Amino acid sequence: MSDRLIPLGKLVATHGIEGWLKLNTYNLHSPTLGSGRQIVLEKGGIHSPQFLESSKVHKGHLLVKLQGTNEINFAKTWVGSTLLVAEEDLEPPQPGEYYYYQAVGLEVFTTQGERIGKVTRIWIKEGGDLYVVTDASKEYLVPAVKEVIEKIDLPAGKMIINLPEGLLEV
Repeated sequence: MSDRLIPLGKLVATHGIEGWLKLNTYNLHSPTLGSGRQIVLEKGGIHSPQFLESSKVHKGHLLVKLQGTNEINFAKTWVGSTLLVAEEDLEPPQPGEYYYYQAVGLEVFTTQGERIGKVTRIWIKEGGDLYVVTDASKEYLVPAVKEVIEKIDLPAGKMIINLPEGLLEV
């Protein structure tokens, strides 16, 4: 397994009595979380390698079942864990696409070349995801939508945004 582990979601609850866990995932339809896949669960700074027995979509969430977890009491111990996979296990993104984790650390500039700051994290929200961009004195919330994100240049470490009026004043 790779040294670089990528978070795919958080285990937020058990589901039923047979050991299923509800995963708030960053990508509901990710093929990465298939049966037999090796994953790592991180809770309280401790990493625990596991294997997925099964996964299925249920009411807008992904349900996962760990190998050897056949009852609710064992599954409960993993609630609150972050589910991670090795970076090399991710499907390669299509041309023009990228994973959110790749955006963290990018320098953010306006289309006019003004530096805004650096992407420090991504805030996953129901109404739309936001890039949290931080400079020396302030934090900005930049909508992760194509109308705002003009260009992502991973090799150059840059994100170019079409700055909406008033964004920096909020």
